[in-house]
Amino acid sequence: MGMGRRGAGRNGRPTLEQVAARAGVGRGTVSRVINGSPRVSDRTRTVVQQAIADLGYVPHRAARALAANRADAVALVVPETEGRLFNDPYFSVIIRGISAVLADADMQLLLTLIRSPKERQRFAEYAAGNRVDGVLLVSLHGEDPLPEQLTEFGIPGVMNGRRSAAETFPYVDVDNVGGAQLAVEHLIGRGRSTVATITGSLDMYGARSRLDGYREGLRAAGRPDDEDLVHYGDYSEESGYNGMRELLRRRPDLDAVFCASDLMAAGARQALREAGRSVPDDVALVGFDDSAIARHMDPPLTSVRQPIEEMGRAMARALLVEINDAGDGPARQVLPTELMRRASS
Repeated sequence: MGMGRRGAGRNGRPTLEQVAARAGVGRGTVSRVINGSPRVSDRTRTVVQQAIADLGYVPHRAARALAANRADAVALVVPETEGRLFNDPYFSVIIRGISAVLADADMQLLLTLIRSPKERQRFAEYAAGNRVDGVLLVSLHGEDPLPEQLTEFGIPGVMNGRRSAAETFPYVDVDNVGGAQLAVEHLIGRGRSTVATITGSLDMYGARSRLDGYREGLRAAGRPDDEDLVHYGDYSEESGYNGMRELLRRRPDLDAVFCASDLMAAGARQALREAGRSVPDDVALVGFDDSAIARHMDPPLTSVRQPIEEMGRAMARALLVEINDAGDGPARQVLPTELMRRASS
């Protein structure tokens, strides 16, 4: 069989193999040229481009992805239940930021919920089968081993937040300590004497950081750190409600509360209403996220704004850089927070 037909497509169109044979290079080199990889010499690129022109080769999108060993897909992994994913507006906003960047890059976004070690292992094996080009991780708890599994398999990844101060995996985070400190300074500045807090899940570094920021805010103002004023929640509306009831039972004299999420602040607001405490006259309330919840509460909620959508965009951009081997080291970004003052405080 003559060279001209070897590896030709079923419709007679020239194939990648024919281009490689014509240029005298391997098919991997051709795919690198087609995909714009910088790891090809100018001379080789010219030879391959000439062969493409001579044969009239048109790269098919799926074939191009296959040739480059690419799936043109990114997995977004959320180790949470469906209830948490759909009830907390944080997730919809960060997904909006991620999907905007990936859509511009013609990448498919695959959403994966992981609720058990078995599901985590199954996903790691799925990702290792070249089914995705990279992985975005949102809302990791504790010392989740998934980032190490991805590294072991050579799969690019970026996480939202960190697991510890010594995080080595690429991440995009926000200034959680500084944001919480702003909230407490604001409440003390408004003349509040007894400031309580409802924390997020303390197996998450971000929640621990917000608690640290709360304590630093008190310390800076010369206030005692009173354990009776701390309730350990889990970011859910229910934990905000239960936490507020418990704090009122322990410390009926409290006159301000900093909640580590807007969703918990909404739960706390309900408990205060039931207890006959008005906001902000009796108890001032501050949340964290500056989500739609904050603007729609009655009264509107003062909240620490974290740029959630921008965080999603930054994560997706950082992952694309990793996938294309175009970076100079892992992404480590910390975005600023600011306090949005409203009527609740």
